[in-house]
Amino acid sequence: MRFNRGRFGATILCFVLISLFTSCSMSRYTKKSLEQAEKQKPFDVIVVPGVPYDGDKTTTVMKMRLHWAKYLYDNGFCRNIIFSGSAVYTPYTEGVIMKIMADSLGIPTDRTFSETKAEHSTENIYYSWKMAKSMGFEKIALASDPYQSRLLRRFQKKYCPGTKSIPIVLGTMNIEEKKLPVIDPSTARVSNFKSIKERESFFQRLRYTLGRRVKQEVREARKSRKDKNA
Repeated sequence: MRFNRGRFGATILCFVLISLFTSCSMSRYTKKSLEQAEKQKPFDVIVVPGVPYDGDKTTTVMKMRLHWAKYLYDNGFCRNIIFSGSAVYTPYTEGVIMKIMADSLGIPTDRTFSETKAEHSTENIYYSWKMAKSMGFEKIALASDPYQSRLLRRFQKKYCPGTKSIPIVLGTMNIEEKKLPVIDPSTARVSNFKSIKERESFFQRLRYTLGRRVKQEVREARKSRKDKNA
């Protein structure tokens, strides 16, 4: 097969343009969301989805989400924070680990909470929304990275009515200079841990990420209410 430089160059240019467009679009989305949140603050609680904890291998994503949560708390956007996540890929319960870290960063411990059932992004917002409602919180917002926030918008609208999004505005924090506190993770470690990769196939994880488990629970709850009222 003859290498076609023109076609290859056009393909690369296309990818670059798409990336630039997506980046600009995402930047506008995050800034607009923050401006709207500024007008609506303070929220009773923000929901921060969990990230797997693996000691020194902890990712930049966790650092971004934790410091964004602190930024929002310090600047009066929220009164409380729910960190959400079970022990999914590592033996540490994500919601508990992130609460420990948030407390170590100086957020008052009585203002941070752990939701420990969720294993997928749709479950993070749904179970945290239910938890927040049970605690009497009304104004609820999701605080996560831009791509996850955007992907969850339609799901939130249908299954977590009334929730808003305050996605991370990347230019707001110099994330490279931020650090996570050194903690004792022992209280977040679960015994007899089994990774989700051993419990669910790739396609099962994909379906649950898209909300299948939540949708099943909602249908079952509706059916139960209908049976009681019959």
